[in-house]
Amino acid sequence: MDTVYLIIFNAIIIMHLSKLVFLTVAASFVLLALLPSGSSSREEEKPMSIHKKETQNIQKLTPELSSEIILHGFLLWVSMGFLMPIALLIIRMSNRVECGRRLQVIFYFHVILQILSVLLATAAAIMSFKNFENSFSNSHQRLGLALYGVIWLQVLIGLLRPQRGSKRRSMWYFSHWSLGTGVSMLGIINIYTGLQAYQKKTLRSTRLWTILFTAEISFIAFLYLLQDKWNYLQKQGVILGNEPTMPTANQKEMNVPS
Repeated sequence: MDTVYLIIFNAIIIMHLSKLVFLTVAASFVLLALLPSGSSSREEEKPMSIHKKETQNIQKLTPELSSEIILHGFLLWVSMGFLMPIALLIIRMSNRVECGRRLQVIFYFHVILQILSVLLATAAAIMSFKNFENSFSNSHQRLGLALYGVIWLQVLIGLLRPQRGSKRRSMWYFSHWSLGTGVSMLGIINIYTGLQAYQKKTLRSTRLWTILFTAEISFIAFLYLLQDKWNYLQKQGVILGNEPTMPTANQKEMNVPS
């Protein structure tokens, strides 16, 4: 019976994830279309003594560069802010699955999402090195550079996966799990710093982007926590074996002779 519930739960999760992928991509394209043009930011006049550096950056910001920055952020949003966390959720399903065929499906689904995530992050990195002025003077650029290197280190560790039963398997699992979790968390943090850097460079509000991204991450975190409690929720109200159950207060009152 537990296997049936697990299959139903996994099917529901995959269905919701598919919807979330579509809604996230659609919402991102809508936001890209609704972003104001680069000329609108020049209408705001700031005192030169306070915003001299910001004004110089706005003058250098061409429409082509603005589009490239938006595309760079969109690629990393999908890569580190969506595909990578979803891949972590999917591989955690294997902890409660005993069927070998279903384990393979979950494993390959995890690998496919991670490959897509790495490819998108690599494309964003190439775009950054090629088109942007990377002085690495802010936390977003420094953290991003570190993440690009760690992502490919994680790929290398994944390729060196030892067989089950090997003495190195436990150490490999801990390294792969801890590094993958850390990369996912730092990637999410760097998306927030990227939104702040974009607002500072263009003087455009990123409040809507921040709210949408926070809502998405909160939903993924809810699913992450729900996975740990799903079996516990299933067992509520179910009598296991022949173990006696404690009567409730209402049952005690009904059994008291009048």
